[in-house]
Amino acid sequence: MIQAIEDFSVRELSLIQDTLKERFGREIPIEMADSEIRLQPDDRELTLCPVLFWTVEPAHFVLFKTGKSLYRCQFFYRPHEQFGTGVKEYENVGDCVIALLKIQEEQSAKL
Repeated sequence: MIQAIEDFSVRELSLIQDTLKERFGREIPIEMADSEIRLQPDDRELTLCPVLFWTVEPAHFVLFKTGKSLYRCQFFYRPHEQFGTGVKEYENVGDCVIALLKIQEEQSAKL
């Protein structure tokens, strides 16, 4: 049986949208989805997690909600080029998004 994590709240979505607008200077469309993932490598059960996805060329960003006030994130340019922040999980969605955007900005400067 698949467990489920509650969706992103209006407050979380607003904070994420405000952070993206501040970083990119414009509204960034955010897509909402769900993903079945193992929260721990040795979990037998999958957990249905809400996911947010957005693109600011050339990068694609993914933010997973993995529990109440728990978040994971990554970005990628191509499916085989995935990058994280070095932190497995955040307890604050704002910290998660800011770290993700900072690491992506540093990575893009290297391109």
